[in-house]
Amino acid sequence: MDWGSIFSMIGLGIMVGLAGSGSAIGTVSGGSAVVGMLKKRPEAFGLGMGLAAMPATQGLYGFVGFIMYNQALMGMGGSVSVLQGAVVLGAGVALGIAGLISGIQQGRVVANGIAAIGSGHNVFGQTLIMGAFPEFYAILALVAAILMQGLLNV
Repeated sequence: MDWGSIFSMIGLGIMVGLAGSGSAIGTVSGGSAVVGMLKKRPEAFGLGMGLAAMPATQGLYGFVGFIMYNQALMGMGGSVSVLQGAVVLGAGVALGIAGLISGIQQGRVVANGIAAIGSGHNVFGQTLIMGAFPEFYAILALVAAILMQGLLNV
């Protein structure tokens, strides 16, 4: 196996692994807050569940990036230059780290909103808006990874 292929495989692993980890951690934060909220306001389960699911998207972005790059690599017939491998590694690092951090931080935001809902405050809409802010950076990382895919043809 050549260096380009090794860099590519590492990039794919980082892409899906870190983004998925951010989603897992973020949804645990939100889900834990929902469990606490249920003690006071069990009727608000649907609101809490919707907010707690928000960090799940970062893992999906990592998986979308993985599918895109995996298909591109398959189309190259097993011949990956070091530069092409570095492109996949760079995209993997960018998308993986952005997904990891934004998923964790989004989980923190929604957990606080869920706790406020549990205390009787009507903050679902505001929490949804504030929770979308960290999401934006995971989306930007996915867009950057998509644009970087054009460098595979260099």
